Amino acid sequence: MRLLTTVAALRCYLAQHRFENQLVDQAQLLAFEVTARSHTAVGLVPTMGALHQGHLNLIQRARQENAIVIVSIFVNPLQFSPNEDYQRYPRTTEQDQLLCSQAGVDAIFAPTPEEMGVAQKIIQESKVTQVIPPSAMISGLCGRTRLGHFQGVATIVTKLFNLVQPDRAYFGQKDGQQLAIIKRLVADLNFSIEIVACPTVREASGLAVSSRNQYLTATQKQQASVLYRGLQNAQAAFSAGVRDAKALIGAVRQEVAMFSSVLVEYIELVEPNTLMLIEEKIEEEGMLAIAARLGSTRLIDNIILRARQPIIAIDGPAGAGKSTVARQVAANLGLVYLDTGAMYRAVTWLVLQKGIALDDECAIAEVANHCVIELSPGKDLQTPVQVRINDIDVTQAIRTHEVTSKVSAIAAQSAVRQALLKQQQNWGKKGGLVAEGRDIGTQVFPDAEVKIFLTASVSERARRRQQDFHKLGQPEVSIQQLEKDIAERDWKDSTRKVSPLQKAPDAVEITTDGMSVSEITEQIVDFYTNLR
Repeated sequence: MRLLTTVAALRCYLAQHRFENQLVDQAQLLAFEVTARSHTAVGLVPTMGALHQGHLNLIQRARQENAIVIVSIFVNPLQFSPNEDYQRYPRTTEQDQLLCSQAGVDAIFAPTPEEMGVAQKIIQESKVTQVIPPSAMISGLCGRTRLGHFQGVATIVTKLFNLVQPDRAYFGQKDGQQLAIIKRLVADLNFSIEIVACPTVREASGLAVSSRNQYLTATQKQQASVLYRGLQNAQAAFSAGVRDAKALIGAVRQEVAMFSSVLVEYIELVEPNTLMLIEEKIEEEGMLAIAARLGSTRLIDNIILRARQPIIAIDGPAGAGKSTVARQVAANLGLVYLDTGAMYRAVTWLVLQKGIALDDECAIAEVANHCVIELSPGKDLQTPVQVRINDIDVTQAIRTHEVTSKVSAIAAQSAVRQALLKQQQNWGKKGGLVAEGRDIGTQVFPDAEVKIFLTASVSERARRRQQDFHKLGQPEVSIQQLEKDIAERDWKDSTRKVSPLQKAPDAVEITTDGMSVSEITEQIVDFYTNLR
């Protein structure tokens, strides 16, 4: 692990290491399984140090998805007002370096305020350009009392993005307002960066893990856990059908009022992405957020409330049985089967029909952004979805060997994924879906209530694929060729820069060798039933 303290050192490191792993030993290709991570991607975990389990979870996620992981450690003076705890904010440099080394971090970027151009004198003399998020997003919640805080966050995050140029950046859901602002910043400033939101990590009492928890005594920590208990009360009321904003806020306030030492700053219900206040009732989803003081320590927490039926997300490599199982699960539970793979196949079919070269990303992006894909229920379990693209029925045409061999290259293109992702997520807002693919639980529906990762050996998947071709009357393909194709596709899907195939941290893995479809289906239905 390298410790980088200057911008020059960071740039030198990135120049030397960013692409050193992009070549793959082709002799290992057939053995390369879905656990491989992207061979060129850089993941950034921005922190202010004083690392805890929440940070380590971000690092672990970044380690799974990227070739290089950089952790920035910078106590940002721009985000502290004069009466806040900038000077006494915990700084544990040696411990942070040890934790990063143990977690497999490649480099720490720990510049000084002078190096980042935000030393106190520079700030006092107003000699630093700042990034100002939309006023509606920084005027409520924490922005009401922490004036200038989110401008400081946005400015330093923008600097870090420009310096590191990561492919992905990792942030915790605990700082829900910050997360929404950074997502908006990336969209508005056209950063080509994927913002990965990770669940809040909690202590055994339910208290959200935070660097500022170090300020609390043991007694105060127990008292502080009432914040999460209050949020849980609201979650229980929501699950019972309560949608009224005042009632949900009241459920939190009633619990927190049990401790007079906990001084509530706000309890508010907002839309998670825009941060607009929800004054009446939740229609689709809301973020219920709380801030409170315990002694001199300020604490925040939140939960996301979604007014939808659960979603079952089934991920896994090609040929693991995802489609067959997903449609059976949907039929058994009376849920909608969302065949996202068919959407990518339909785009691939259209690209091939138009004679567009697979490396002509501009032309392919044009096709993806302007085509109209329709999915409708099929007649039976063998054909559960009828697929049309630009009003052409391609239900059978998208299952040919030609489309199958090209779809991975099309699906790996960022513009294609972005074009189809929005439509998929719009379908998911009401829930009640069974969706399958290679990034359903990690990218499309990261908040799915049930996540399954189906896998099987290469030989088993090749055998199944040969049987499928035979049933469809396609030309015979040897087992050896199919094994090679599947292994190569595993590698492409697992190492692609955009949304690589991987098992979500909270997914249940099921190896399907030797299992019947009914046995797999029964397991997944049990997970869903127990959730309900």
